[in-house]
Amino acid sequence: MTAGNKFFDDMSKLMTNAMGVAQGAKTEAETAMKGFVDRWMADRDFVTREEFDAVRAMAQKAREENIALAARIAALEAKQG
Repeated sequence: MTAGNKFFDDMSKLMTNAMGVAQGAKTEAETAMKGFVDRWMADRDFVTREEFDAVRAMAQKAREENIALAARIAALEAKQG
């Protein structure tokens, strides 16, 4: 009976160690993938959300100013003849 228990204890330790190794490999793979994605993103010319929102606000303001100026020009042209 003791030999059987030792066998199962050894198998249990082996499986526990294998799970630890697998978890370490998973963590290492995730870290490597994150590093790869971070480098890939840094190489691209992406803008931040804040930069995008600022430019969008500027474009909206310019659009509104263009509409106001077009209305003013139309009013002046109508007034002129």
